Amino acid sequence: MAAVELTGRRRAVVLGASNVSRGLARLAAVVRARAGAPADLFVAAGHGRAYGVNSRVWMRRLPSILASGLWDALDREPRAGAGSAALVTDVGNEILYGFSADQVATWVGESVRRLADRGCRVAITGLPLESIATVGPARLRLLKAVFVPGCRLTLGGLQDSAARLDARLRELARDVDAAVIEQPGAWYGFDAIHVRRRRIDELWQAACDAWGWDRAAAVPRAGYAEWAALQTRAAEVRALGRIMLHTPQPTLDTATLRLWLH
Repeated sequence: MAAVELTGRRRAVVLGASNVSRGLARLAAVVRARAGAPADLFVAAGHGRAYGVNSRVWMRRLPSILASGLWDALDREPRAGAGSAALVTDVGNEILYGFSADQVATWVGESVRRLADRGCRVAITGLPLESIATVGPARLRLLKAVFVPGCRLTLGGLQDSAARLDARLRELARDVDAAVIEQPGAWYGFDAIHVRRRRIDELWQAACDAWGWDRAAAVPRAGYAEWAALQTRAAEVRALGRIMLHTPQPTLDTATLRLWLH
């Protein structure tokens, strides 16, 4: 049976980790401004999120992106008649968890194939190699202690794995005719993995450019109440300690934007 389409709507799917979560309010604002129609925004993200394995940050656990409810949600909802687009970003957390670049690329490749099968025009961000190249041994020790205390990667191992994964992502992009978004070192701050807040709009604008969405005259700045409302939205399934939590989706439903978090 053919999927039902909703004419006049656009669909955007964004897969990622901490940069997507930190920039969610701005992502929603850019999508709303550039969609040119009511938009459905599906997001699978979260601090430390991984494509192929479950992740834990402090007491909070999230399923892998591949095992999340995102895919069922995409299949349940009518397809957007104005077209679907997807961004695959924040790739590489699994390297810090001890997995090889080839294994990570396999998981990302499966995610991209699922998006393509659902009619999405896909864009993939390259790894921030320019930013990673600025990290020295002392800074790496500090960053591992703060973000991934169990990480045993050496600086050379991290840089080699990042370069290999970036090359595999570019091969994947060629295979599926996906756009590649470059990430300049200037986007990144001290920790080399988080986009500076003042530069996050550039990432979302680059994604919309890759999707072929028309430029907007301006992207309005949200007030604090709107920003807080979006940034505190919860994923459909997550665990805090031993407590499993469920949040009905979509978590936001307005005339111009519906938002699913998985």
